[in-house]
Amino acid sequence: MTDLEHRVAELERRLDALEAGPSAPEAPQGTFWALAGLKEQLAEVRGGGVLFTGAVRLPDDREYEWQYAALTDELLTSDWTEAADAFAALGHGLRLRLLREILGGRASATELAELDEVGTSGQIYHHLRQLTAAGWLRSAGRGCYEVPAGRVVPLLVALTTARPA
Repeated sequence: MTDLEHRVAELERRLDALEAGPSAPEAPQGTFWALAGLKEQLAEVRGGGVLFTGAVRLPDDREYEWQYAALTDELLTSDWTEAADAFAALGHGLRLRLLREILGGRASATELAELDEVGTSGQIYHHLRQLTAAGWLRSAGRGCYEVPAGRVVPLLVALTTARPA
C-alpha cells in the first residue's frame, strides 16, 4: 500500500469513528448500568427498547466506540427480510474467519490467501465480495480490506448473540 493510500484509509477510518456516535461511559456503575440508563431514557415509552454498545480495542490498538438503540415497536413492525443479506453474509464459517483475520490486522487478500484452509484466491475474493456487498467489509485500496468503524461493534454483538446461552 502506498503512503497516500495508507493515509487516505486512515483518514476514512478516523472519520467513520467520529461519525459512529457517542462513546461509552468511562466508569460503569453496577452490574446493569446500561440497562438502568436505557430504562430511564424509555420510562415513557410503552413498548420499551433495546440498546447495544461497545468500547473495543483491537490487537493492533485500533479503538472503536459505538452504541445503538431502537424502540421495540419500531423493530417489531419493520421489514425483517431487509436484514437477510447481512445475516446471510455471516452464515459461512470461512467468511467469519476472514472477518476475524481482518480485525486482527491481516488486511490484504494476499495475507488472507497465505492462511491454512481458506481455499484459492478466487474463493477468497468471492467471500470478500459477499462481505463487502453486505456492508461487513469495505475496500481499503489495492486488495486490502477493513471492517468499517460503524460495523466493528455490531459484528461483535452479532457474534455474542450467537453464543450458547
